Amino acid sequence: MALTGKQRRSLRALGHGLTPVVQLGKGGISTSLLDAVDQALTDHELIKVKLLDTFELDRHDAAAQLAEKTKSEVAQVLGKTILLYRPDPEDPRIEI
Repeated sequence: MALTGKQRRSLRALGHGLTPVVQLGKGGISTSLLDAVDQALTDHELIKVKLLDTFELDRHDAAAQLAEKTKSEVAQVLGKTILLYRPDPEDPRIEI
């Protein structure tokens, strides 16, 4: 599912007030981190991921890897923050 420009803009507006629920640091993208991101997406549909200064990968590469491995979409990469979206397949709570 690819997001359109309008959908991304809507998600960015919704995500503006969110606080990061997952932090990426020097441990990189591990299975436990992927489990945490997956669970957060299941619970909230739209989450922020914060990249710490100790994170070594490029932020856009990290966003693409997280989206691919959690079957989500990158709504935004801004500074050291990634906004991910994955609708609930049975009962989506966010209308875009």
